Amino acid sequence: MQTWDAITSRRNVRSFDGRPISAESLDHILEAGRRAPSSRNSQPADFVLVTERAQLEQLATAWVGAGHVARSAATIALIIDESAEGGRRVQFDLGQVTMSMMLAAADLGIGSCHAGIGDEEIARQALGLPANKSCAFLISLGYPADRPLTPIKNPDRRAFDDVVHRGRW
Repeated sequence: MQTWDAITSRRNVRSFDGRPISAESLDHILEAGRRAPSSRNSQPADFVLVTERAQLEQLATAWVGAGHVARSAATIALIIDESAEGGRRVQFDLGQVTMSMMLAAADLGIGSCHAGIGDEEIARQALGLPANKSCAFLISLGYPADRPLTPIKNPDRRAFDDVVHRGRW
């Protein structure tokens, strides 16, 4: 897939077909996250790759909207240091990591969806995190159950001219 095709094909996928994802594809997605830019090259995120079903089911209970994690082929937990400085910069950096991973997944025909964490203790226990680390987000991965990833011609988005302002509001 070309970059533009990956961008226009990527959508949140919450229903997966059950096929496993190869270790090579998972490493490719993780490498995309590792290479994501960060403020001052701080590289604030670590990743925990989860593929065991019981662990995925446990992680899915860490947030009300994370049910898709239980059914994923794999989920990547984005981990940050509890004392991470930068606040909003770290959140921006995590957004870049997330989108880089999701685009890399789309390029491979793998669906993805993000989830927040509502109960940090569940995530901490499921992932075996040390006291100074916390889970910021989850990215579920799997092959779409309903339809493959293909470019979406008419996305459910605000009109281009309603969103884009040139020079001034």
